Amino acid sequence: MENVYIYMLVALAVLAIADLVVGVSNDAVNFLNSAIGSKAVSFKTIMIVASLGVAMGAMSSSGMMEVARKGIFNPSQFMFDEIMIIFMAVMITDILLLDFFNTLGLPTSTTVSIVFELLGASVCVALLKISANDSQTLFDLSQYINNEKAIEIILGILLSVVVAFSIGAIIQYISRILLSFNFQKKPSWYGAIFSGFAISAIMYFILIKGLKSASFMDAGFIEVITQNTFAFIGISFIAWSLISMLIISFFKVNIYKIIIVIGTFALAVAFAGNDLVNFIGVPIAALNSFEAWSASGILPSEFSMEILAEKVQTQPYLLLIAGLIMVLTLWFSSKAKAVVKTSVDLSRQEDVKERFEPNFLSRGIVRVAIAMSKGFNSILPENTRKKIDTKFTKPKMNYAATKSQDLPAFDLVRAAVNLMVASVLISIATSMKLPLSTTYVTFMVAMGTSLADRAWGSESAVYRVAGVLNVIGGWFFTALSAFAAAALMALILFYGKAYALTALLTIAAILLVKNYLSHRKKSLEQKAEDSLERAESSSTQGVIHESAKNIANVVKRGNKIYSSAINGLATQNLSSLKKNKKNIEKLSNEIDDLRDNLFYFIKNLEEPSLTASNFYINILGYLQDMTQSLEYISKASYKHINNNHKKLKFSQIKELKDVDERLENLFKDTKAAFDSESFEEIGNILNNKRGIFNLVTEKIQKQVERTRTEESSPKNTTLYFSLLLETKDLLTATMNLLEEYHNAHDDTVEPAKIIEKAKNEEE
Repeated sequence: MENVYIYMLVALAVLAIADLVVGVSNDAVNFLNSAIGSKAVSFKTIMIVASLGVAMGAMSSSGMMEVARKGIFNPSQFMFDEIMIIFMAVMITDILLLDFFNTLGLPTSTTVSIVFELLGASVCVALLKISANDSQTLFDLSQYINNEKAIEIILGILLSVVVAFSIGAIIQYISRILLSFNFQKKPSWYGAIFSGFAISAIMYFILIKGLKSASFMDAGFIEVITQNTFAFIGISFIAWSLISMLIISFFKVNIYKIIIVIGTFALAVAFAGNDLVNFIGVPIAALNSFEAWSASGILPSEFSMEILAEKVQTQPYLLLIAGLIMVLTLWFSSKAKAVVKTSVDLSRQEDVKERFEPNFLSRGIVRVAIAMSKGFNSILPENTRKKIDTKFTKPKMNYAATKSQDLPAFDLVRAAVNLMVASVLISIATSMKLPLSTTYVTFMVAMGTSLADRAWGSESAVYRVAGVLNVIGGWFFTALSAFAAAALMALILFYGKAYALTALLTIAAILLVKNYLSHRKKSLEQKAEDSLERAESSSTQGVIHESAKNIANVVKRGNKIYSSAINGLATQNLSSLKKNKKNIEKLSNEIDDLRDNLFYFIKNLEEPSLTASNFYINILGYLQDMTQSLEYISKASYKHINNNHKKLKFSQIKELKDVDERLENLFKDTKAAFDSESFEEIGNILNNKRGIFNLVTEKIQKQVERTRTEESSPKNTTLYFSLLLETKDLLTATMNLLEEYHNAHDDTVEPAKIIEKAKNEEE
């Protein structure tokens, strides 16, 4: 009997390690987004500061989450075997749920997930106990479950969303009016006073939230600070303002960068010190339960777990191991970077390729917001409105010297406000014992400051609002799915015992590996050599050389897509055609992304080389024409087979293969010319264009004759004509592109490079 529970403890230990990895991947957004988004310091410095914060927080953690022991359920009502089922169900569910959100790149709350998993599993086991006891009814569930805690958590979600967003927006609006976007040109005392407020708030946050459970912190000292909050902050404000003034005046250091570094460290400490227990609290509670039961000599089904009501400190070596795992995850997890990217992109001041599609709700919210803004502006005097607008006027970006994707997502003021407001709100909630989620607060503060900073303009508002709604919806989905999934896991374990545990662990491992491989494949695809790159050169000849790789990639992928469509039709391979359809959609999206970058490309152009813009626009137009033809061919082929229409005749397939063979040779020669940048070879390709056009015309004429004499299938005829006509359009677009290159290329002109331009400007 004991071996089963040892097996469960080993499984819980492995799950705890995995949960630490996926948990840090999710919660890294809490303390990294402001520093990374503002690019206040180098990425390596940010990671070192965050790692030190995480390590210190882990070692100072109390290491035991009371909610795992008695916060959600009454432990005295459960026996040892039932408690172990609850804990196993919780850990399996938690790791799968967090990994799912990390794979999607969406931040969620580890606190909320663990609470609702505990609630779901304990409710399930309690209901099973009630159903087996004739003297109890459903109303007796309150004896087993702490209903008030669940309600507190739900209210905490709603409260954190509204309060954090509103306060973040208000503070950012006031800060921007006072400092403007030209904050570096303001008198030094502006920065000193702002720093005094920010660092005082962050230091209070470190003491109250981050280090309150540390063994070296005196409980009396913390209590004095809590009871004299305003006095502490007031003294801190004066002290830090004076220190900041000295730093600015004598050391010429950018005080805003110091605020961001301190804030990043503070949030990292708080995360590790308080949220660490979300990942190891349940396994340690299980270990304590096992130790108490094994020493009792009582049957597991008769040993009451009232011992869990007592508070137990965790061994320091366990905290050290947990902290080490968290730091390593922070450095090496690609999913952590994906979650941070979602938050940063939704906060970005400049335009970015939007990840979320607008919906009716986001459009409605934006329309209402625009109407309210117009109403508010109509009340303000015109002079006041103009003065406020000047505060929000952004300095002109030097697109020539910096690639658009390398620009900061937002400036140092907004990053500092993000950290300051999040610190204050979390500190207040902690001192008032309100269950606000750190993830929810930091994310919604970032969204509020983005709105106040006018980052959500008419170009991006519907996309950004849709993204925020997706994330918030995911939070509620976390609660509901955590409850339901943990309850289901507990039910399976209750009846299946060790066999069910082995099966569930195997399924969990398979799903985790599958998600990892899927995410890794997706990451590699984004870095693949076939992905298209934005043009950054500032002259026609520079664009010609820089775009050569893109053309070679499009031609290579287009050749494969066309051949796959013809082969799929010939073999009636529906899965191959479906995959082919996805490939052309991906290529089409990449070309759309290049077109979206036109603004930055034109901004980068030098005055004497404005003809490069016409060349680049024409090239993108021809590439889009090529992908549209390929897209039609791919979708028409898939639709024909998917609808179970008659197979094409052998003669039709043979003729299409003839065209495919000629087209393949054309594309291979074109790719070779662009790969080697031998643009003189394009002339030879153009000399042979009439031959392939004549071949396609000949095939069309043959089909006309067949239709008049022997063809009996309208669907086949329509498909065949459509394929040949789109092939003709594909050839036309390809030849136009080649002619554009052939006419524009001049090997006597040295292509201008963006790096050279930036270097000259610096000199």
